[in-house]
Order: sequence, then structure tokens, then C-alpha cells
Amino acid sequence: MRTYIAVIALVLSFSSVNAQWLSRPRVQNDQNFDKKPISWGYYFGVNSMDYNFDYQNEQEDIQVEKSVGFNVGLIGDLRLSEFVSLRTEPGLIYTQRNLMYAPDPRFDDENDQLREVPSTYIYLPLALKFNTRRLNNVRPYVQFGVATVTNLSSNEDNPDDNFAGQFRTTSSPFFYEMAIGVELYLYYFKFIPSIKGVFAASDELVRDNRPNSPWTGNITKMQTRGVFLNFTFQ
Repeated sequence: MRTYIAVIALVLSFSSVNAQWLSRPRVQNDQNFDKKPISWGYYFGVNSMDYNFDYQNEQEDIQVEKSVGFNVGLIGDLRLSEFVSLRTEPGLIYTQRNLMYAPDPRFDDENDQLREVPSTYIYLPLALKFNTRRLNNVRPYVQFGVATVTNLSSNEDNPDDNFAGQFRTTSSPFFYEMAIGVELYLYYFKFIPSIKGVFAASDELVRDNRPNSPWTGNITKMQTRGVFLNFTFQ
């Protein structure tokens, strides 16, 4: 979370320093772009995703080994006013997290301390986007939204659990998100780099069949948190 705040603070600081330079009169590209009631685009990017755990009783925290995943999807933007639009960004998100458990006498061998959790999400968000006034060919924005998610890798309905080597997660978690970005008006299109934070609002863990499971028995809540770096062409 501290990383996300630091990145946001850096971007805002950079914007402030360059505000005077941006305000100088320049030739504007595609001056009528933002007058369209509906606009479309696509994006691709990378992600880094984590899990946050809450426990029933104190224990050594489960370590999450993160990897760099990828995002790809479409953009649909409905103009509500000069400074507000309703946006959807349906896409496909792939990531993998490896969970490292502390040694436990209930484990048969060292391999039981590792659980690989690949995730392939179909991501369906709906967000409100708040723009600043356009400064020549640049316009920053912030965005807040919610998302329904389908995890194609969840194994929720698999009767096998961790005692058979299967770590299970829910198939339909619910996320909320916030993002900041900068729209750059180029000659033929808008290029938009953005940073998005995503946070699960629901518990994603499917418990093992045995209540005293060393993998899931002491966990009260497991929720995704992550950051996306996207590049949008609109």
C-alpha cells in the first residue's frame, strides 16, 4: 500500500512542477475529440498482485511471492459532462502468486509449505472518471470504480482440497479500484498511461474440508490487492 501512495505522490508532484510549462499556448491536436458522446479504445499493461490475510489466531504470516502478470482489454467511455465520464474497461488479467507457509508439524514434507495460485481473471469494471481541464495536449484524471470478476483458475467446485495438493479460491470475487492517469493528445489518437490500484472487497478463500487444515484453518479472510500499469490507445 505504501508503494501505491508513493507512486501517486510522485505523479502529483511531477504534474505540479510542470503545470506552468503545460499552460503555455500550443497547437491542440484533435480539438473535437472530447465532444464525442461515446469513444472506444483498447489497453495493455502489466500487473503485480498480492494477497492480504487476516487470521483467527496469531501465526507467522504467510509469505506471498509475486510475479509480473499482464492485462489486456477494451475501453468504452460515455461522456456525462465536460469533466465527468462513465467508463468500462473489460479485460483479461493473468497473474500468479506463490504462497509460502511456515514449517508446521502437520505437513508431511517441505513441498506442503508451497502453494502455487495462478489466476486468470475476466475483469468487468464500471467507473466514474473525473478529468481536469485540458492543458494544451495533456489532461490528467482520477478514476474510481467497482468490478465484478470471474476467476477461471479458481477450482472452487473441485472436491479435492490442499490435502490433495489443490489450493482453491472463489470464482466470483468483487473488487473496487482507483486510478490516476494522463491523457496525451497525439495527432491521430489519445495515448493514456495510467496506474490503477485494485482491492478485493470479498473473501476469496475456499476452505479445506477439514476444519483444522494447516493451509486454511486459521485464515478468516484472504483478499487480493494489486497495482496495474496500463497503456491505453483511444
